[in-house]
Amino acid sequence: MQQKTLAEVLQNEAAANGLDDKLAKLIEAVAACGVEISSEVACGALLGVLGLAGSENVQGEEQKKLDVISNEIVTKAVLATGVVAACASEEMDHCVAAQSSERLPYLICYDPLDGSSNIDINVSIGTIFSVLPNPREDASAPTDVDFLQPGDRQLAAGYIMYGPQTQMALTFGRGVMLFTLDPRTKTYVLTNDNVKVAEQAKEFAINCSNMRHWEPPVQRYIKELLAGAEGVRGKDFNMRWVAAMVAEVHRILCRGGIFMYPRDNRDPSKPGKLRLMYEANPMSWLMEQAGGRATNGHVRILSIQPEKLHQRVAVFLGAREEVELVTSYHNAA
Repeated sequence: MQQKTLAEVLQNEAAANGLDDKLAKLIEAVAACGVEISSEVACGALLGVLGLAGSENVQGEEQKKLDVISNEIVTKAVLATGVVAACASEEMDHCVAAQSSERLPYLICYDPLDGSSNIDINVSIGTIFSVLPNPREDASAPTDVDFLQPGDRQLAAGYIMYGPQTQMALTFGRGVMLFTLDPRTKTYVLTNDNVKVAEQAKEFAINCSNMRHWEPPVQRYIKELLAGAEGVRGKDFNMRWVAAMVAEVHRILCRGGIFMYPRDNRDPSKPGKLRLMYEANPMSWLMEQAGGRATNGHVRILSIQPEKLHQRVAVFLGAREEVELVTSYHNAA
């Protein structure tokens, strides 16, 4: 059977589900960014674009050269579509509004290159994106406040992962589709039209070196997993840790498991490490659309009302049974 390209899938979505052609145009632009970034990543050492850029982002983190390059690629491309009223990036202090005399329908948030610590060692990294409606009824320029919408309001979300294969996960709220980039034709081809996550799991992903800093419910949950077949869970679990959210979520979508980045007591002012708008919301929607769950340890991530553009949250996502169990430990504490 002939495989469908991204363009063909978007055409089918328009015909069958009324997908707006402007949203389709935006998704195609993001996908094209993935082709360009994939090339930059693949040729990183050859082009001299590895290493630090000598600057920091708004979170005070040192930027890699490819962080800066990827941010420029995505920002320029989405604003050029003529359908984005404003864009917000993990790498920029504030949103950037389009220069337009017309009302444009969409806002877009993105982490242009997730997993920066893996760039120089040739481990999978990726681009994460989240499309929101523009709440303004006129052509006035959106500000940061306009982006502060709960994840339930997302219109499209996904990621592009740069690994042995470049793959894109995408949802419009009607399940999760997985595309693989054919490098010969630079075309995305649909390789799984209905990604599903098993309700149970035997793998977990967490940075166990931070265990001493975690809250008691997380420590309890991980100790039970580590106890294996001899413990209260009565089965063995394997641990994985790539240190790039894109790679962790991709593994769970492909073969199940749970990913956790809990808050810890090193900085009580920070409720977590991952960013709600750029990472947690799009990944949580993907996970829910694939049959999984996602919480901050207490409540569903997609129901959280954002308070600021670069807000951080704790994240527990993946197999339904495991996420519900660790969340129950938090809520019982």
